[in-house]
Amino acid sequence: MKITAIETVRIAERPNLLWVEVHTDEGITGLGETFFMSETVEAYLHEYVAPRVIGRDPLQIDLLSADLVGYVGFRSSGAEVRGNSAFDIALWDIFGKATNLPITQLLGGFSRSEIRTYNTCAGTEYIKKATGQTTANYDLNAKSAKDYDDLNGFLYRADELAESLLADGITAMKIWPFDIAAEKTRGQYISLPDLKSCLEPFEKIRKAVGDKIDIMVEFHSMWQLLPAQQIAKALTPYQTFWHEDPIKMDSLSSLKRYAEVSPAPICASETLGSRWAFRDLLETNAAGVVMLDLSWCGGLSEARKIAAMAEAWHLPVAPHDCTGPIVLTASTHLSLNAPNAMVQESVRAFYNTWYRDLVTNLPTVKNGMITIPEGPGLGTELNPDLGKVFTVSRRKSVVD
Repeated sequence: MKITAIETVRIAERPNLLWVEVHTDEGITGLGETFFMSETVEAYLHEYVAPRVIGRDPLQIDLLSADLVGYVGFRSSGAEVRGNSAFDIALWDIFGKATNLPITQLLGGFSRSEIRTYNTCAGTEYIKKATGQTTANYDLNAKSAKDYDDLNGFLYRADELAESLLADGITAMKIWPFDIAAEKTRGQYISLPDLKSCLEPFEKIRKAVGDKIDIMVEFHSMWQLLPAQQIAKALTPYQTFWHEDPIKMDSLSSLKRYAEVSPAPICASETLGSRWAFRDLLETNAAGVVMLDLSWCGGLSEARKIAAMAEAWHLPVAPHDCTGPIVLTASTHLSLNAPNAMVQESVRAFYNTWYRDLVTNLPTVKNGMITIPEGPGLGTELNPDLGKVFTVSRRKSVVD
């Protein structure tokens, strides 16, 4: 089997999303996905990846992955790594279709048939625009009456939100009430009134449902070390489950100082790319829950190696998804395989609404657990009627 073409797909309505379709001479097509700066990553795929992979065997997954590691841009979750990640996911999809097996089986088999999922409390329009990870891109609106508006829910009605999640069978939730305060000072300082206000959602959740739900705290790498430590201490009474990316992951040694005062383990980091970056994280001896994003770290090939490396440190992994339906699906395949997978992220505001318009199948979420869709490979495809619902742009590189 040979790769004959690389095709990229974008939609104007969700400009952060990029899909990659890898075509072969046997008629099998693999699907991958990544997120952020989709036009930039698209250009990289056609300029750099396509000339290096067209005509080659798509089942030589590890070799192709190694050959795409360039001279620059390899030590991050930048455009090169995001493009390589999407391409790699597509190769595993091809592998599954060629063998008529789900990706979980190909990774080494099922360690479990389903895994616990937590709800990242975003709204349907969260990070919809291509303007990046800022509160201006959160669709903040206290008076919003939209379905699954879980972000405004945790900011203003955290008690009701926790009860709603429990009614859905979901027993863990992730919230980020400190982001607005961080933007006031570029993360240099948090005033006591702001700190008190940011703690209100935790107070409401514990008063409403007690310890029936776990609370993960997301910091989006927005804080400097000293205020991050101040916040960590203030969260002690609420028995938070983990603290995610409390500081920017550019000086990993600083995590030791944070871990010394944090009542919860550090969760990090979806922003890291390559197993070498994760090795540096593990070697700090401050690492807790190892979070990785399949579309930002190097794809399934890299993610399974990172998971195995974390297992050697006796640490769990928790794959990230707050991006797109293919990443959720691929991540769930990994979560069902990796012996040390602890929990799989999902966003009910996404999988109950716009994810369903993009693909033919989604992972099933029921009673707080998630599992893969049926079928070989990923078990899903892009919606064949995508162009009827969205404004679609396609670009294709083929054999000369």
